[in-house]
Amino acid sequence: MAMQSTGTPVSDEDAGVVASATLPRTARLRRRAEFDRVFADGQRVLGPALVLHRLADGQPPRLGLAVSRKVDARAVGRNRIKRALREEFRHCRAHLATGAYVVVARGAAADLDSAGLRRALRGLLQRAGALPAPARAGTMPPASPSDAAPRRAPRRPDSPAR
Repeated sequence: MAMQSTGTPVSDEDAGVVASATLPRTARLRRRAEFDRVFADGQRVLGPALVLHRLADGQPPRLGLAVSRKVDARAVGRNRIKRALREEFRHCRAHLATGAYVVVARGAAADLDSAGLRRALRGLLQRAGALPAPARAGTMPPASPSDAAPRRAPRRPDSPAR
């Protein structure tokens, strides 16, 4: 529970703390054996800033992160990367295919802002087939191949043939 400046306790909701804004422990990979299994048996999708390892094991989506000191020597930089990736995973989790996901950051991840990191993760999830592609914008349905050919007006029966 948070405290107001007057010393009176305030509920977490009034203080702006949202309990559901975190990734639950059941949605995280924590043991080395879990990481090793995903690395050994999972599929890998490469990107310039991130590498996604995915193991479809039938369990709810779980995330593991690997951000080494080679990516950013400062802990604050590594934590920023992990925070942005966890946030995007939390938003996508309801739409993801089941399985374990391990995201390994590359050196280029340190140069991206949080929005860029989130876009990179979402793109890798879509390329891996774990996340459906976004719906196309617009009000018209996609054109079918038969619509591409020019149509001729139907001939009236009483008109002479050409």
